[in-house]
Amino acid sequence: MDELARKYFGGELTQNERLELLRRAETDGQLYEALIRHQNICTLLALAPRRGDSTTAYREFRAFRRRQNSKTVRRLTMTSLRYAAVVLIAVAATWSLAYINNKQHTTGTMQTLYVPEGQRISITLDDNTVVWLNSRTKISYPSVFGADERRVSLEGEAYFEVNRDANRPFIVRSGDMEIKVLGTSFNIHSYPNEAVSRVSLIDGSLQVSAKGSATTDIILEPDYEAVFDGKDLSVVRIRNKNHFLWTQGIYVFENETLGAIVKQLELYYDIKINVLDNAMLQWRYTVKFRQRDGIREILRLLQEIHHFSMAFDEIDNTVYISK
Repeated sequence: MDELARKYFGGELTQNERLELLRRAETDGQLYEALIRHQNICTLLALAPRRGDSTTAYREFRAFRRRQNSKTVRRLTMTSLRYAAVVLIAVAATWSLAYINNKQHTTGTMQTLYVPEGQRISITLDDNTVVWLNSRTKISYPSVFGADERRVSLEGEAYFEVNRDANRPFIVRSGDMEIKVLGTSFNIHSYPNEAVSRVSLIDGSLQVSAKGSATTDIILEPDYEAVFDGKDLSVVRIRNKNHFLWTQGIYVFENETLGAIVKQLELYYDIKINVLDNAMLQWRYTVKFRQRDGIREILRLLQEIHHFSMAFDEIDNTVYISK
């Protein structure tokens, strides 16, 4: 069992072998424990120092995407292993735990995948398009795309690296929005209960339309995003490029109010945060968190910047914050 887990986290299995192993782990207690044991080791290794200075974060994010797209696996020295491979192992560990605990089922040729709170995963679609899914996100996609188009539906947040195919446009339906692309990298933030949805373009170009909007179809350019508030579709420059570091398990807030941060934390960790003094909602923060830190540690770090008291109600799954 340990040997199988080692091969899984070491990247020695094909994708089909990885999927089969994870399916077995759902019913094989010993295999499940072996995977969790190796995941814990990887998590401890991931605590090693890593670069993450905010002034270079966006450049590193682009480098991260290039590394993800590389088809060549290089042999690493022991020194580079400490700083580079551990990141890949940690991502694999997050993926494994999410997959084992996620709900995934097939209805005909369609598959639906849901990511629970506090986790993120990466999947590769039939056309080799890579999709990163954030916490509390659901995606539906066919096991095999058709000959004319590649269509998926999304609720939540996902980062897409679409494999170019001029003969089959890639289409994402998210709420009332529809995004059409041939080959590009972009992020969609569109949770059902949020008032505003965003489509942020990193590379390439794409077309965004929204049901009920008076604005006609929008063609986005890199570093811009389409914003839909349920009525109007507009285009603005991306304000916080570090936001997309969530694909690496990092949440970045730049000059955000406590009210805005609380909404995101409630979304990502499925918890209710009740701020008892409305004036506190205007407090501003520039902070960076690791997803694996968990809600208690994140609130403790916020508490060090602006002092406040907090109390956890485990029964109601609620945190109360006051001056």
